[in-house]
Amino acid sequence: MMIPMPFLANQTVAVFGLGRTGRAAAHALRASGARVLAWDDSQAAREAAAADHIPLTDLYDRDWTGVRSLVLSPGVPLDHPVTHPVVALARGGGCEVLSDIELLYRARPDAAFVGITGTNGKSTTTALVAHLLDAAGQRVEVGGNLGRPVLDFEPLGRGQFYVLEMSSYQLDLSLSLTFRIAVLLNISPDHLDRHGGMDGYVAAKKRLFHGQGADATAIVGIDDARSRALFDALRAAGPMRAVPVSGNGAAPGGVYALDGRLVDDLDGAARAVADLADLGTLRGAHNHQNAAAAYAAARAAGLEPDEIAAALATFPGLAHRQELVGEVDGVAFVNDSKATNPDAAAKALASYDAIYWIAGGRPKDEVLGDLAGRLRHVRAAFLIGEAAPAFAAGLAGHVPAQVCGTLEAAVAAAFARARRDRRGHPVVLLSPACASFDQFTDFEARGEAFRAAVESLAEELP
Repeated sequence: MMIPMPFLANQTVAVFGLGRTGRAAAHALRASGARVLAWDDSQAAREAAAADHIPLTDLYDRDWTGVRSLVLSPGVPLDHPVTHPVVALARGGGCEVLSDIELLYRARPDAAFVGITGTNGKSTTTALVAHLLDAAGQRVEVGGNLGRPVLDFEPLGRGQFYVLEMSSYQLDLSLSLTFRIAVLLNISPDHLDRHGGMDGYVAAKKRLFHGQGADATAIVGIDDARSRALFDALRAAGPMRAVPVSGNGAAPGGVYALDGRLVDDLDGAARAVADLADLGTLRGAHNHQNAAAAYAAARAAGLEPDEIAAALATFPGLAHRQELVGEVDGVAFVNDSKATNPDAAAKALASYDAIYWIAGGRPKDEVLGDLAGRLRHVRAAFLIGEAAPAFAAGLAGHVPAQVCGTLEAAVAAAFARARRDRRGHPVVLLSPACASFDQFTDFEARGEAFRAAVESLAEELP
C-alpha cells in the first residue's frame, strides 16, 4: 500500500537521497502520476534505486524551472554546516524543499497526527503511544524517524492516527505539517553542526508546535531547563492546551512520576494510575517521563485512564533501548546501543545497581559530557572504538577502565570481571554515549553484534 497524492499528478517532483525513505517517496509519487527526478550522491544508492525500477536524473545537470518540489532525505544538510548544492539549485529555481512526512500530511489532512520529538526517548515514546492507541482498538500507523517510510503507510482518515517520531532534521523540512497532539520530551545538545548551534537546534524542535490551534495539545517534559522554558512560553501564549510531564517530580495539571507511581493530574485530581515498578520495559526516571508523556498523549486522544494503565503493562519495549538480551551465569546483558550521546547514556547508568559499562565509538561534540559525575553504580568500564583513549583519560580516578578496542573483546572482558566480582545483581550494559560509525553501519548493527557476542558467551560455558 502507498499513500496516493493526486494533487501531484502531472507535476514534476525531484527526490534527492535514495535510501528507504527516498525510494518509497519515488514509488508513491510515480504511482500518483507525478514526473519524478530521482538522484543520490552515492553510486551504490543509485544502483539500488535503478534495481528497484526508479529512473535516475542527474539533479546537478538540469534546469529546475517547472520543478514543483524537492523531497529531501533528512540526512542531507539543509543549511548547516553548508547548504547542500542540490538544495541551493532547487531554491534558486523557486522550488519548495520538503520531507516525505510533509507530503503525507498534505495527502491525508483529515487524519489525526501525533508527533513526538526530543533529544532522547522519542523512539520509545512513539512506539508506546502507538501501542496504547492500538490496544484501545484505534486505527494507527506508526513511523517517521522510526520504522518504515511514511509514504508506505495505509491511507487513514478522520478519527484515525498517524503516530510519528520526528527528528530535528525532519522538523526542518515540515512546512505546513500540524500536529493535533505534539510531544516534546527533552532538549540537550545534539546535532549542533546540522543546526548551526544550540539556538538552531531548539528552533527546529519548536517547529513541532507549528500551527497548533485551540483543539490541539502540546505535551512537554519539564525535567530540563530548556524544555521547561519552552513549556512556560507555550502555556502563556496558547492557543493549544499545554500539558507538563515529568519523570521525577510533581507536574501540576499534567502527568508525572512520584514515589514509584504514575500520577494523572490532568483534571486536577492527582490520581495514581499505575505502579511504575510493574513496567519492566520502562525502567528509570527517563522512561518514567516517557510513560507520562505517552499517557498524556493517549488521554488527549480520548482514551480512558484505566485502559491506558492496562496497556502500559503490556508494552514490549524496543530493541536497542535498554533491551535485556540475555542472562549468562547470573550476569544480565542489556543492549542500549541507541544511547549515542552522553545524556542518553547517563539515563541508563542511573537505572541499574552494579554496572559493567561498555562505552565508546565515534564521539559527538562532547566525549564524556558530565558522565564522570554519574558513575556511582559503575564497577568498571570497557572501552571500544575511536573514543576509547579519550574515555580512558576522562574516567581515570573515577572507575577502573580497560581499553578493549572491539565490542566482542569488551563483552568478554566485562563478563569475566562481573563473574569475578559477584557483587549484587551484575549488569553488562552496552550504552556507548557515542555514534557507531567507526566500527558499525548504525546503532542497530552495533546492538545486534552485542547480542551475538552474548549468545557466543552462553554457548562457550560448560
